[in-house]
Amino acid sequence: MSYVELIDERTGFMAPMGGQTLGTELTERYNAAAPFPHVVIDDFLPAPLLEKVLEHCDKLKIDEEAATFDRPQERFKTSYQPDTLDDDLRALFYSFNSKPFIKLMENITGIKGLIPDPYFMGAGIHEIKQGGHLSVHADFNHHKPMNLERRINVLIYLNKDWKKDYGGSLELWDEQMTTRHQDIVPLFNRCVIFNTTSNSQHGNPDPINHPQGISRKSIALYYYTSTWDGTKRSHTTQFQVRPGSGDKRDWQVKLTELKNELLPPIIARRIRF
Repeated sequence: MSYVELIDERTGFMAPMGGQTLGTELTERYNAAAPFPHVVIDDFLPAPLLEKVLEHCDKLKIDEEAATFDRPQERFKTSYQPDTLDDDLRALFYSFNSKPFIKLMENITGIKGLIPDPYFMGAGIHEIKQGGHLSVHADFNHHKPMNLERRINVLIYLNKDWKKDYGGSLELWDEQMTTRHQDIVPLFNRCVIFNTTSNSQHGNPDPINHPQGISRKSIALYYYTSTWDGTKRSHTTQFQVRPGSGDKRDWQVKLTELKNELLPPIIARRIRF
């Protein structure tokens, strides 16, 4: 039995939520969690559906729609756009943008008026290969094409029989980067939902070290609200450094932000780092 029941396991379509209260039993725990609101739900979707997603991962190809990163802060990471997937999996991602799924997310988080992203900007299927990692960071906060404020992340893991020793655990850190509060192993069909703010520090900084060289895979979904206004400062991904680690600072982003804050736009546009 999965947490989310579907009327069509081929596409991932949920029944209309109507007045259903599924998710509200988690709201208090979600908002009381440290270091920021979050919840971990195992057996989130029917396993056969995610088995199908995992099988498709063997056919993923890096094309013009994929985004690949290989630098000190995000090593051997690729994000695959949902619109490049097989039709059944495209339908699954479209169901994640449907009213029933959004209602479930609102029930869990207590955040009303959530808006999905039809562009899947930064979302999709994420893969990190052997030796890769994603440093602790706070995500970009502004969906510029839609002028929306980013509010929650939903991660659904696709990793069979994954052990902590294989690396890739999701770490949640406090705002000051002094304490790691959570260390979540990315197990198959485990879903992690959390608030996204400029201070929600998270990542999987320990390199992937699977004995058979299998990559770490996940579904990543982001949701927004129409609360963006001129009082907020838009920023890209903000990487952090764990105390006592060999993590590298992202000086390029820091310098670009400093340039844009201190220089007139006509001059800032001419400077490249």
